[in-house]
Amino acid sequence: MDKLKHIGRIVFALPFLVFGINHFIYAPMMAGLVPSYVPGGVFWVYITGAGLIAASVSVAANRLVKISGLLLALLLLLFVLTIHIPGLGNPQMAQMAMIGLLKDTAMMGAAIMASAFFGNWEKK
Repeated sequence: MDKLKHIGRIVFALPFLVFGINHFIYAPMMAGLVPSYVPGGVFWVYITGAGLIAASVSVAANRLVKISGLLLALLLLLFVLTIHIPGLGNPQMAQMAMIGLLKDTAMMGAAIMASAFFGNWEKK
């Protein structure tokens, strides 16, 4: 069972590593997704990319998973609220927004479960 937990952590962490790296590679293109009422555009793309990479490393290394899982879930909730839900109102983007909304909602739930499953919640 411990091997399955280890494999599950790695499989869960890998997509976030790729997403984070993509934030750095495609930052100028992704800056357009930052809501217009938030100043800094590309800065926030880099910050969220770093957060995704940090969460991935934390989960893969099984270190600080309790807090990193919850922070990752919060980041994904922010994506849902500020990018995907508003995107549903744009007929040209509605289908992609729905896919992103469902993906990030599912991954948010998985991040919460990872926090509960791998995080050290017991008092010592």
